[in-house]
Amino acid sequence: MSTVATSPALDLSVSPLASDGHPATNGNGNANPLASVDPSIFRSYLLALLPPVLGASLDDLETTLFDDEFDERVVRFASDGGGVIYVVKTRVDAGDDGPPSYSYALTIQLTYTQTTVMALALIKRTPVLDTLVPLASQLSILNLFGGEETPYENLHAVVSYAVKPWFDAFVGTRGGAKDGDGKMGIPMTKKKFAELELSLLHLQQNVEIPETHLIIHPIIQRAVAQAQASGSRPDVNDLPASLLNDSTFLNTLQSHVNTWIKSIQAVTKLSRDVSSGTASQEINFWLSLEHALEAIEAQLHSAEVLMVMDVLRKAKRFMATVSFVVDTGLKEATDLVHKYNQLMKDFPLNELLSATDLDKIQESLALIFGHINKRLRLSPYPIRRALPLVEAISRDFNDQLLRVLTSHRLPYTPYDTFDRLLNQAQGIFRTWDDLMKEFTNVAREVTRRRSEKFIPIKIQAAHSKLADRCRYLKDWRKQHEQLAVMTGPTKGLSNVGKEVGGMDMEEEVREAYEIVKTIDVLDVSTEGTEIWTTAEAAYNERVARVENQIIARLRDRLGTARNANEMFRVFSKFNALFVRQKIRGAIREYQTQLIDSVKEDITRLHDKFKTQYRFSEAYHMSQMRDLPPIAGAIIWAREIERQLSTYMKRVEDVLGKDWVLYAEGQKLQTESASFRKKLDTRPLYEGWMHDINRRDMNINGRLFEIVRLRGGGYQLAVNFDAQIITLFKEVRNLLWLNYQVPHTIANMARDARRVYPHAVSLMETVRTYQQTLDLIEKNPAIEILVAEFRNEGQRMITRGMNVRWDFFVNAFDTHRYLPAAGLEGRENRNLAYVREFAATVSILQDKTNALIDSYREINHVVEELTTCAFTSQAFGDLIAKVQSSIDRLNLEGYANLEHWVARLDERIEGTLLQRLIAIIQLWCAEFERTDDGRDDFLSGGHGTGGMGGRDGTVSKRRGEKKMLKDDKNVEGSLILQPIVHEVRIQDQVIFLDPPIEQARETWIRQLHEWLAVVCGTRRIQSSRYEIGLQMRGHTLAETTYTSLLTKLPPETLARPFTLIENKVQEVTAYVGKWLQFQSLWDLEAEFVFARLGDSLASWQQLLGEIKKTRATFDNSDTARSFGRVLVVDYEQVQARVNAKYDSWQRDVLGRFGVKLGAAMKDIHASIVKARNDLEHHSIEGMIGGPGARPLQL
Repeated sequence: MSTVATSPALDLSVSPLASDGHPATNGNGNANPLASVDPSIFRSYLLALLPPVLGASLDDLETTLFDDEFDERVVRFASDGGGVIYVVKTRVDAGDDGPPSYSYALTIQLTYTQTTVMALALIKRTPVLDTLVPLASQLSILNLFGGEETPYENLHAVVSYAVKPWFDAFVGTRGGAKDGDGKMGIPMTKKKFAELELSLLHLQQNVEIPETHLIIHPIIQRAVAQAQASGSRPDVNDLPASLLNDSTFLNTLQSHVNTWIKSIQAVTKLSRDVSSGTASQEINFWLSLEHALEAIEAQLHSAEVLMVMDVLRKAKRFMATVSFVVDTGLKEATDLVHKYNQLMKDFPLNELLSATDLDKIQESLALIFGHINKRLRLSPYPIRRALPLVEAISRDFNDQLLRVLTSHRLPYTPYDTFDRLLNQAQGIFRTWDDLMKEFTNVAREVTRRRSEKFIPIKIQAAHSKLADRCRYLKDWRKQHEQLAVMTGPTKGLSNVGKEVGGMDMEEEVREAYEIVKTIDVLDVSTEGTEIWTTAEAAYNERVARVENQIIARLRDRLGTARNANEMFRVFSKFNALFVRQKIRGAIREYQTQLIDSVKEDITRLHDKFKTQYRFSEAYHMSQMRDLPPIAGAIIWAREIERQLSTYMKRVEDVLGKDWVLYAEGQKLQTESASFRKKLDTRPLYEGWMHDINRRDMNINGRLFEIVRLRGGGYQLAVNFDAQIITLFKEVRNLLWLNYQVPHTIANMARDARRVYPHAVSLMETVRTYQQTLDLIEKNPAIEILVAEFRNEGQRMITRGMNVRWDFFVNAFDTHRYLPAAGLEGRENRNLAYVREFAATVSILQDKTNALIDSYREINHVVEELTTCAFTSQAFGDLIAKVQSSIDRLNLEGYANLEHWVARLDERIEGTLLQRLIAIIQLWCAEFERTDDGRDDFLSGGHGTGGMGGRDGTVSKRRGEKKMLKDDKNVEGSLILQPIVHEVRIQDQVIFLDPPIEQARETWIRQLHEWLAVVCGTRRIQSSRYEIGLQMRGHTLAETTYTSLLTKLPPETLARPFTLIENKVQEVTAYVGKWLQFQSLWDLEAEFVFARLGDSLASWQQLLGEIKKTRATFDNSDTARSFGRVLVVDYEQVQARVNAKYDSWQRDVLGRFGVKLGAAMKDIHASIVKARNDLEHHSIEGMIGGPGARPLQL
């Protein structure tokens, strides 16, 4: 078909048509001038078109085509709705010697005759031709060839090479943009094109079955016609009697019958060679033969033939009538053809020949062989013919598969598409092989059943070369793609390129592939194979240089690898290249090294397996992960198997895909296979099933049981076998591991799964209960507080002692199918009991843990009372913390809080009592302590006198206390404020300011302040949140710790007061010495002198006492300290007393001197007198006389 039109979107100005299909007219009845066509223009168009297209001469055109009706036909064609007009070339017989001549006709109706040579169809592209537009853009032309042969070849060529490719090209250009163009419409149209192409191909391939027309004598024809015209049945009697006896007439009829026999025999004995044509020809042959025999059978039953046979039978010509049916063989042929066509009818060969993709081809093969295998058992079609028929199907399959694969242009497709297509093709080939095996079995079975002579069931498949080529192409393209990837920029080999060998490997591989892209890789003919071999050799030549560079790079990487893992990574990365013999040979030495490493790994894996699962780290890890023993052992074995597979994969990485073909690979394969048998977990699983079936794993009995402990005593436990929980976990994990668990065990596991949450909850609850009781036993001090919660737990246990597990097993379905609001009865109570028991124990645990934490906090606070600072703030804060904890316990509803608080209060009292004794002792020690720095204190400036001097002294002593504070314990902060008393003289009266009674009062007050730090602390209470107690008008119990004083030992509390009184007495005695100096002003000198008289001894005693008393004030000190609590300042009176004392001492000493001088004079006078007297007495008289007395002076 050729198309003159060049613009499919030409805008034509065409007038509207009237309702009758003719162009509309204006008011005058004239046609629109735009719709009218000048016949001369069309005539010129044909004169220019027909000579080159039809080979017409101008003379023939003028004489035959342009007749009188030409203009009318042209105007009608241009204006009418008809879309086509034909120019028919017909051959005119000119005799035997003359050259052929041709005539031409312009017609709208096309007819076909044996003399038709060619027809040219002029097809309008618009309803009406426009005179303003050239005819070339409005008309399409199509050549239709005729002649003595059938037009099937021409029509097949038009569809195959013009219409179908043009449609495919159009769909291909717009398919990417318009996927919604009827996803079913376009494929269906393609299929219809393929079916039309196939139908035309079948028509030209069909073997013509000769048509048989039986010759009927004219007399017989007239007689039958007359009888039919009269409505009667044709009969022999309708013929003249003379004719029935006319031998000439009868001989003519008999000769006609003999002619019939020969004509029918020509059809019945017709056959064909199955191997000479296609499968469709074989199928169409038998179908057409059946139609021809049916047509002959219909003629034999016609009235004319029956009358002829009656005439011959009446004329006793039995030789012609009796053997007629036997001689023709029509009955046998008809039966045979009918039986053969059981196979040929509905034969799905068209599904294969019209397939447009590989999936359809595969589906059609299944349909074809399914039909053959099914019908071959029913039809007596010979196996000898079935084998060539299958070979013919193989040829059709080869052609169709080649057509589909060629349409994809395999060398130009991406590798993914290429691999997918060839995988599909190989799948189709495997499907053919599988179907052939089934067909072979059917053929052998049919041969045995028919008792036919044995023939080898062997098919010479026409597509075997194509299958080999596809297989080879797949492997070749895969190797090329691997090489292209390895030399790509992502693999690190492309960088070697120019640095090593001076070429770009990636570009070299690409150019090598370009050599193959230009040839038909699926051409398996001798010439195609030679072309492929030449192209492959050129490809290999280029690739060899790339391989040399890859070898150098691989050896460099393997040589610089630091350990086996790096070498494994290199081998794994470039494993795809090891299929190339040259590369594999270059790295063989490294392969041996790595294979030894894999052997060592497998040996370690053997050692790991021999240690057994129970003694491995995985066993302990599985216990942590809650994996049951059997499932854990299976997972452990599978993990070892997975590691073994990993090591085998390493062997594959090192040796390549065909590693089993190596000696080392075979050895490792054998060892790994033996090891895998040992890793088979099926015996373990079967042993577990046997053990489960032997045990009684039913869930029944009471909920709780009492267990006797080995060490004595009893313990509460849940009456639930732990193996049941293990069974549920085993079944769950085994199902995850794809094991088929028997139904009975699955049912037991299902029951266990139903009870499992409740059993685990109860076990956890009982365990928590026991742990909580252990905590309470370890903390007996809190036992009375949680007694109520503990009693509640015991009541729940008492309630659960009568509950049985059967209720829980049966309660699952009830909870599943009934609404929760409507559940009543024992099942609901029992399920609720588990929750209530868990909630009760949880409350007991929470209360106990919270109470232990609070008790620890209280203990810590109470312990801090023994070491905290001895201040009201410190004690108050700690007691407030304890009180806060007690209030929290009160709010949380702990029982027996009052008794517990009373015990705690007694403990706090003991602690505070010790602190109180310690502070009293410390106070006494501080009160009795002497100041080692007294000299420094006394040497301080006191010249100013008065209160300013006392303030300075006190400030200095406080500074000393502050420096010593860090070296003492907590009670070391106790400081007794020193009291300063001043001995003063006023109006010649010596007195102590302030008086000593004030010191006593101050010391007692300080003592009371320190005692009040403890005694004044608020006592803890348990009833602060009790409304009834708060509403009472008076307090029933003391709120402070003042009563601790009554608990002190008597000597402890009496000691500080004794020390105070002793100190007061000591100070009083000292101050009394100063007050004695008041007599210096109160006494009169004459009174004293008169009192002493003339006794020198009294005067001498007085002077000694004056000298001794002078040491009291005649020194450098200005004050005296009594410990660290009191200072007596006598600076003011010291000078005046000293002066007064000096005055008295001078007076007494002067008077004593006068007295002493007088006494001395008297003694001297007495001595002189006595001397004189002595001198006047006689010695002899004094010595000789008895009454003599010694001389006395």
